Amino acid sequence: MNKITLLICICSIIVLLPVSKVFAQASVTARASAEVIQVLTATETAELNFGRFSPESSGGLVKLTTDGTRSAAGTVALSGGTANSAIFYITGQYNATFSIVLPAGPAILTNSVSSKTMEVSSWESFPAAGLGTGLLSDGTKNVNIGATLKVGNMIDNPVGIYTGTYAVTFSYN
Repeated sequence: MNKITLLICICSIIVLLPVSKVFAQASVTARASAEVIQVLTATETAELNFGRFSPESSGGLVKLTTDGTRSAAGTVALSGGTANSAIFYITGQYNATFSIVLPAGPAILTNSVSSKTMEVSSWESFPAAGLGTGLLSDGTKNVNIGATLKVGNMIDNPVGIYTGTYAVTFSYN
């Protein structure tokens, strides 16, 4: 019986001894990298200019396309002067794509003498606005902007020069 008691005691001690757990693990050193590219810049090289015109009796629209073609609707009579689409010179990383965001709403042109206004809207660009629309194949790209000017009659829009600003956003994709 002593042998049995001794055997039970030894078994009890073995069971009560702390058991160390074994975990399988691996450690690895990984790499990380980053690439800094050129800053994207935009410079206005030609101002959006609707040129000279007369609203005549009831006004109308002056449309300026991205290639600088100007047309009129309503009673607007086009007359000389310099008319051209806006041109922005974009520079950045070679072969990078960029997006163009045109104004979401109209821009207001104001006559500095009379404070009368005209509205510029229906913005368009070449290349077309949107995500991934421009490619800086050699690190540069010209972007042309056109729009439509809403002109009132001679009372609403008297003689004078009308000016204003608008925002175009260029960003990398």
